[in-house]
Amino acid sequence: MPTQPDAGAGLKRGILVVAVIGVAALLYACSGQGSTPQSYASLAKGGFSKKEDGRGLNVEGAGHPAPATVFVDSTGKIRTLADFKGKPLLVNLWATWCGPCVKEMPTLAALQKKYAGKVEVVALSIDSAKDSDKAKAFIAKNAPLAFYQDTGMKLPFAFDPTAQGYPSTMFYGRDGIERARMVGEADWASPEASAVVDRLLKD
Repeated sequence: MPTQPDAGAGLKRGILVVAVIGVAALLYACSGQGSTPQSYASLAKGGFSKKEDGRGLNVEGAGHPAPATVFVDSTGKIRTLADFKGKPLLVNLWATWCGPCVKEMPTLAALQKKYAGKVEVVALSIDSAKDSDKAKAFIAKNAPLAFYQDTGMKLPFAFDPTAQGYPSTMFYGRDGIERARMVGEADWASPEASAVVDRLLKD
């Protein structure tokens, strides 16, 4: 005679599977992977985008490591974002042909000056090689920002998710993990911008 399935045993197995999945999800969240620090989530709701597209601060890329894509500094030396690991980092993608990028750069320079030695601002030009001199001259007018360039425009597509416009600014903690990002023009000399950077310094 065939054995009838034990409904009770099946229910117990189902409960066990759900429990295991729940514990795994909890451990995943507690490890900081796939979760967003509440402070950044709160800041993202308010944002501080100046105007333009109004997309402001978001946490879509939070939890992802900085891409390993290479770029160059003013001397032509190959660099990666890993070179800056160990201190909070703001990576700003910009170009001389991007009006909002040019407009916000003086305020980004002001922020670097205010947080000198505490936060590193990597203003990374995505201008083509033929416009390198033009980009260098522009950054020279916005001290203390240093010149970095990705002439192949590969880095914008290496972020997770990819950069959704210019300017785009990614915030990284000392561990090289993204905390939040700003899409669109912002006033980096504003109290709102300082609040985000101050939060970054607490991580």
